[in-house]
Amino acid sequence: MMAITHKGRPVTSEEIQALADEAEAGIDIGQLKRRPGRPSLGSSAADVFPVRLDPELRAALEQRAETEHTTASDIVRSALRTYLHVA
Repeated sequence: MMAITHKGRPVTSEEIQALADEAEAGIDIGQLKRRPGRPSLGSSAADVFPVRLDPELRAALEQRAETEHTTASDIVRSALRTYLHVA
């Protein structure tokens, strides 16, 4: 089974080995450039908004996300921004 990133890009054996070597050597927390956690989606913390989807719509959404190597959430956010004319 091939490892993939959260956006669907395959991870090579060399990349996995490099990450393992780095972890075994110890990671200096002070060297990290980004803060832990998910990146901000807007001007402040994002809210979770549950939505019910019929099975056909959910399947179409998941298929589109897989095809575009992204997440269902990214597609829903993009669709809402387009529909609501929000940047």
